Amino acid sequence: MGALDEPLTKLVGDRTAKVLADSLKLRTVGDLLHHYPRRYVERGQLTSLDELEIDEHVTVLARIEKVTLIPFRGRKGDRLEVVVTDGRSRLSLVFFNQGWRQKELRAGAQGLFAGKVGVFNRTRQLVSPDYQLLDEDAGSDAAKQFAGRLIPVYGASAQMPSWKLSICIETALTKHLGDVGEPLPAELRERHDLIPLPEALELIHRPRSQADRERAQSRLRWDEAFVLQVALAQRRAADSALPAKPRKAAAGGLLDAFDARLPFTLTEGQRKVSAEIAADLATEHPMHRLLQGEVGSGKTLVALRAMLAVVDAGGQAVLLAPTEVLAQQHHRSIVEMMGDLAEGGMLGGSDLGTRVVLLTGSMGAPARRQALLDMACGDAGIAIGTHALIEDKVQFQDLGLVVVDEQHRFGVEQRDALRAKGDQPPHLLVMTATPIPRTVAMTVFGDLETSVLDQLPAGRSPISTHVVPALEKPNFLTRAWERVREEVGKGHQAYVVCPRIGDEEPAALPKDGKKKRKAPEDDFEDVADLGAESDERRPPLSVVETAEKLAKGPLSGLRVEILHGRLAPEAKDEVMRRFAAGEVDVLVATTVIEVGVNVPNSTAMVIMDADRFGVSQLHQLRGRVGRGSAAGLCLLVSDMPAGSAARARLEAVAGTLDGFELSRIDLEQRREGDVLGQAQSGVKSSLKVLSVLEDEEVILTARTEATRLVAEDPDLAAHPELRTALESLLDEDRAAYMEKG
Repeated sequence: MGALDEPLTKLVGDRTAKVLADSLKLRTVGDLLHHYPRRYVERGQLTSLDELEIDEHVTVLARIEKVTLIPFRGRKGDRLEVVVTDGRSRLSLVFFNQGWRQKELRAGAQGLFAGKVGVFNRTRQLVSPDYQLLDEDAGSDAAKQFAGRLIPVYGASAQMPSWKLSICIETALTKHLGDVGEPLPAELRERHDLIPLPEALELIHRPRSQADRERAQSRLRWDEAFVLQVALAQRRAADSALPAKPRKAAAGGLLDAFDARLPFTLTEGQRKVSAEIAADLATEHPMHRLLQGEVGSGKTLVALRAMLAVVDAGGQAVLLAPTEVLAQQHHRSIVEMMGDLAEGGMLGGSDLGTRVVLLTGSMGAPARRQALLDMACGDAGIAIGTHALIEDKVQFQDLGLVVVDEQHRFGVEQRDALRAKGDQPPHLLVMTATPIPRTVAMTVFGDLETSVLDQLPAGRSPISTHVVPALEKPNFLTRAWERVREEVGKGHQAYVVCPRIGDEEPAALPKDGKKKRKAPEDDFEDVADLGAESDERRPPLSVVETAEKLAKGPLSGLRVEILHGRLAPEAKDEVMRRFAAGEVDVLVATTVIEVGVNVPNSTAMVIMDADRFGVSQLHQLRGRVGRGSAAGLCLLVSDMPAGSAARARLEAVAGTLDGFELSRIDLEQRREGDVLGQAQSGVKSSLKVLSVLEDEEVILTARTEATRLVAEDPDLAAHPELRTALESLLDEDRAAYMEKG
């Protein structure tokens, strides 16, 4: 075990090591050295207090303006209020029963103050914050350490404020900087003018100027980009070395028969992407391709043509969907598109046809047995289903292609279990309806070739999107429901989307049926955490309650139904069937309709509490309307005030139909870790300095360098330090994340 892999107990002691591990997931010396500052402040350059976000853990550099001790009325105890300022704005610090702090917290002193930002009586405050005064003549470790240079401010926690972290990191730098290896090859560092890694770590933590910080960040960006791209290059190389059976469509076969029956011509984009996929399928190595495109761009048709080509070549194809609703929708639409070509071997079926089967967890035993038999004996050329396809009892005669819809919803074990059902590795096509910026695709799906569909098929209508400020202008919401009635009056249908189902159990009270009464200071802290009463938000609107109110109120007389994930599978399928058949006017649903649902007659969508959804999710949702010849209408209902960040997001969605632009906006507003699947995989992002949105040139160059190095030295035998860095990146959890591609 190297020095950087040593547990922190040896460096900082058991107690501090436990706090670092529990609150910040820092467990080794290496973890600590790679915990970089979030920002820097200069001595005398006070933090702008205007920019503090409610509920955020912050560390601010400010000057004490006023200190007041306020006794509680009618009982023992007191509250110490300290007002700090940046020269323009103020922040209140509150300490309960700690009047003795008056002796050290004196007006005019400057210090670092850390805590969670709350609101009380419309004033922002930190309750019982940690602090470190920087004007003490005696000179604490922190004050000495910060003298004469930039002050690093770290991502910290309530138990481990920034300056305590800084002291731990200083200890690690002093004792272990000499143990830091050099993962980047010397010639690469020379080509790109990069400083050595030990120097970069020292400068990122101990910069004396902004130039120091920039030199360090430039080197550390390269480390993150290069190590990740080496991992992806190794996967591409390993995948390309695997054998696979070529799958070339037969002339005059099933694919040609299907194309001849299409009532429309393929778009130029669909033809181009289909040709890329066909070329991949014809090779002796497994295809690994990402197919991404705008909502409604025809990805399913392109995937179906690939599946038919594989069936033509004697193989079988499966389409793995994340939900039963989506699997059933795919099955229904594919069978409709194929007609008698989907009834191979059945009475009335085409001689060229195959069988298309559905397999989901809720199917009855007889239907399930028949589907399993059809797959095992090869009668079913195409199987569509959910996670049920992955079970051990599911067997195929000759699995040639796996199509994964909405890839981010599946884990590596599920995907690999399905691919393992082929005698040889089957070809893989990953589909996503979430447009992904180029550099994100190279970073997240870097081991896949990428195809993009950005052209809508002929006959698709534009969608107009508007924000409905329900609190400011209630008459706008009234008009929204009138528009829904107008669309239904024209023979069309509508969706109403809510963030919550509404049949949840109410929170249980204690056995005595009474809520516990807290001490006054506890109440004070609760309010501080929640924000002022005016900032407290009501619960999200629910499907069940909204449907009931609409049916009795503004949409009375219309056929209103509900759809959500907790309905029985047969009930969900029945509601979707009736909606598709035009027997339901308004479907009130959760995001279960977000992907794959295709009802061309639906022209209007009202999204309630739209600010509670992400930008990309809103774009996905509105893609359910405007799928036919009639124009689509999407109304984003929100209580959030004009000028708020939430309203700005909604205005962005209303302002463009460009999914790639919206995806960029969405990712800019989220943590970089979310971009790399942190929310999906549960692991901490490996990217701390590199921005997949802003550092395109670094990522492109690192990809080229990584591909060249892996081609020359696939096992990294001549680069042991790089191999160590790679193993650190690809620990067990991150390896699972990486293989999601």
